[in-house]
Amino acid sequence: MKNTHLTQIRFSNLELSDSILRSLKDANFNHCTPIQRQALPLSLRGMDIAGQAQTGTGKTAAFLLATFQYLINDAEDDVEEQSDDIDDIDAEKPAIKTVVKSKQIKYPRAIILAPTRELAIQIHKDALQLGKHLNLKLALIYGGTDYQKQLDSIKSNVDIIIGTPGRIIDFYRQNAFTLDHIKVTVMDEADRMFDLGFIKDIRYLLRRMPPPEQRLNMLFSATLSYKVTELAYEHMNNPVLIRIETEEVTSKAIQQSAFCPSNEQKIPLLVGILNQHKPQRSIIFVNTKRCAERLDDTLNANGYKTAALSGDVPQDKRQRLLADFQENKITLLIATDVAARGLHIADVSHVFNYDLPQDVEDYVHRIGRTARFGASGVAISFICEQYAYSMPDIEEYIGQKIPVEAITADLLAEIVKPERSRTEYQGKRPRQTRPG
Repeated sequence: MKNTHLTQIRFSNLELSDSILRSLKDANFNHCTPIQRQALPLSLRGMDIAGQAQTGTGKTAAFLLATFQYLINDAEDDVEEQSDDIDDIDAEKPAIKTVVKSKQIKYPRAIILAPTRELAIQIHKDALQLGKHLNLKLALIYGGTDYQKQLDSIKSNVDIIIGTPGRIIDFYRQNAFTLDHIKVTVMDEADRMFDLGFIKDIRYLLRRMPPPEQRLNMLFSATLSYKVTELAYEHMNNPVLIRIETEEVTSKAIQQSAFCPSNEQKIPLLVGILNQHKPQRSIIFVNTKRCAERLDDTLNANGYKTAALSGDVPQDKRQRLLADFQENKITLLIATDVAARGLHIADVSHVFNYDLPQDVEDYVHRIGRTARFGASGVAISFICEQYAYSMPDIEEYIGQKIPVEAITADLLAEIVKPERSRTEYQGKRPRQTRPG
């Protein structure tokens, strides 16, 4: 992996505690990325941050480190206040015990909101790594599984809640925890919160916390659109806007290209490119569940280890598929845009836009699955008959032309058709036989 994505600023030069620096050293993190370089000096001084940065640029570490340090400082301040109060009271008076109890830390103290289960899981994983030498208790909360287990965990004295808005609100309404003592609030991928319709849930939670000036607030988003900026100014304390431009952190590391196949050429072209490039780990993006299933059947019939991931895949199966992908039991992950954000999978060398996205921002999020943390990557898009209209908008949005390559005969592979695709079974009932 290259280090060209790093700055000259070392974590050891920032106002971080020794325990945090030990965790960073164990993780082999020495220098800041651009978003960390700009955000951490401000957030470590208690200033609110609204940051624009793509995934894979180190923003998770930026808000986790600031959260950890703020909670450490807050706990130390409470200890100092207890000592000052005790010194002012005659040691023989029983009132001393009352003073000490009133200064005990109240939980939870921080909440980190993510739009998807996958992103919440990844943030929790990173938090465990970066906070391994800290005495902080975390709770991971998301829908789809482990209801009672998560409820039990959040009822304990957790310092930091990491999760998706829906289930957090569910537990809050059951009085499983209080928001009265929140010291740090993080909203990650805020633009995705709007896309998924979570913004009412976000405001519901924020309005039940202490006022913005009584806590540290951090918001990160791929784009600081008007609606995201409005959210920041409404629920944060004069946030500093930080923008890390797309080309500075991802585009230069990704080799982008496109082909213009007919609809009949798409699958032969995809298989031909896969045969030529032989990628170790790739994600193929499609726009519909039906397309994902058809492609999954065809690629499996042609010797590729694949799996299809769409929005209705149960959470336990989703996690199993992602684990198999990370362990190379599956080499090709076929995904709808449910996987375009929140997936932090190392060493994805190629991203294929089998279908061009209909939202220009999704193009950036899709190709951002490769070339993470300074690595290089390849993004190949098909400008087919059905979705060709999206390409001019994508090029305008990213500010560059995507080179179009010729489709040569050697790129169109002979296709082995699956014996019977799963879509042929849909809507068909098995033949009934009469008994006897």
